[in-house]
Amino acid sequence: MATEIHPTAVVDPKAELGERVRIGPYAVIRAGVRLGDDCIVHNHVTLDGPADIGARNEFFSYASIGQRTQDLKYQGEPTWLRIGEGNTFREFVTVNRATAPGTATVIGSHGHFLAYCHIAHDCVVGDHCIFSNNGTLAGHVTVGDHVIIGGLTAVHQFCRIGDHVITGGCSKIVQDIPPYMMADGNPARVRAVNATGLQRRGYDEETIRAAKRAHKKLYRENLTVSAALAELETWEDPHGIYGTLIAFIRSSERGIH
Repeated sequence: MATEIHPTAVVDPKAELGERVRIGPYAVIRAGVRLGDDCIVHNHVTLDGPADIGARNEFFSYASIGQRTQDLKYQGEPTWLRIGEGNTFREFVTVNRATAPGTATVIGSHGHFLAYCHIAHDCVVGDHCIFSNNGTLAGHVTVGDHVIIGGLTAVHQFCRIGDHVITGGCSKIVQDIPPYMMADGNPARVRAVNATGLQRRGYDEETIRAAKRAHKKLYRENLTVSAALAELETWEDPHGIYGTLIAFIRSSERGIH
C-alpha cells in the first residue's frame, strides 16, 4: 500500500514520511518531523519537530505531538522528541519537546497513552507502558518499562517511576517509586508489590516472594531507609530483585514514597 495523504492535510515539504503512512483529514505535519513506516495519523492531529518517530505509531484525533516545551526558560533552541515503535496516542494526548539545546524528550516502544495524557519536556518513558486517561508527567520525569499510570495521576517534576510499577487513579506522585511496587493516594504511598503485574510479565512465584520480602523490609518494619537497605545488602539475591531495588533507591535524589 502506498502512502496516503488526505487532500485537506498539510504536510511541510521538509517533513519526511516513511512507506505506507496514512495521513487523515486536516492533520498537520510540520518541518523536522521524520515519520516511520506504517504510521497512522488520524484527523486533526498535529506533529511538530524536530521529531524522530518510529514505525507503526498511531495518533488519534487532536493529539498534539512534538510541540515546543512549555518551560518558560526555553528560548527557541533546537530540541528534540524521539519516539520508538508501535505506540498508540489517543485523543488529545500532548507530548512536548525538551528544553535545553540538543536534548530530547524520549518515549520508548509499544506504549499505550490514553486520552488527554500529557508528557512534558525532557521526560523519558520506557517500553510497554500504559498511561490511563489524564495521566500527567511534569518535566524531567523518568518512567521505566512495563509501568501503568492510573487515570488522573500527576507526577511531580524530576521524579522517577521504576520498572513494573502501577499507580492508582488520582494519585499524587512527589517522590520516586521503586521498581515492582504499587502506589496510591494523595500524596501517594507504596501499598504493596505489583504482584499481578509481575505475574503477567512472566515472573515466577519465588521471584515475586522475593519482591514481597523486600517490600516488607522497606515499608513494614519501621526501619529507616538506610537501615532497610543495609539489611537488603546482606541477603542472597539470585533473582536480582534486591540489587535492583538497592541501586534505584540509593540513586534517588527526591527520596522514595
